[in-house]
Amino acid sequence: MLIAIASQNFRTITGHAGMTRRFMVFDAEPGRPPHEVERLDLPKEQSIHEFRGEGAHPLDAVQVVIAGSAGAGFVSRMAARGIKAVVTSETDPMTAVANYLAGTLVAPASDDHDDHDEDGGCNCSCGAN
Repeated sequence: MLIAIASQNFRTITGHAGMTRRFMVFDAEPGRPPHEVERLDLPKEQSIHEFRGEGAHPLDAVQVVIAGSAGAGFVSRMAARGIKAVVTSETDPMTAVANYLAGTLVAPASDDHDDHDEDGGCNCSCGAN
């Protein structure tokens, strides 16, 4: 299974999945350690927030995307592409992938990004407009 981690710095899990342009992709299966197989560094027009094109997208190869936060627009766009979107308070990518596979991935304590609109815009105080 391929799992993408939203990571603007390629070290930690970051939020605002719809605006994220950098992803670490892990090949992972229960019973074996996950290993990184690819890094995506997408142009702005391929962030899910901006991507309006029909057809292939680099995230189409993954089955799961894990991020620190994701709005309803991101979750529904991923679901339409057959990809499960998951949010977590975990910041370490390897730990997040392993915990996802084990069914123990920690969800955020509170979702302070409930104000994201359908198009992925942010109306909360996080400054991601």
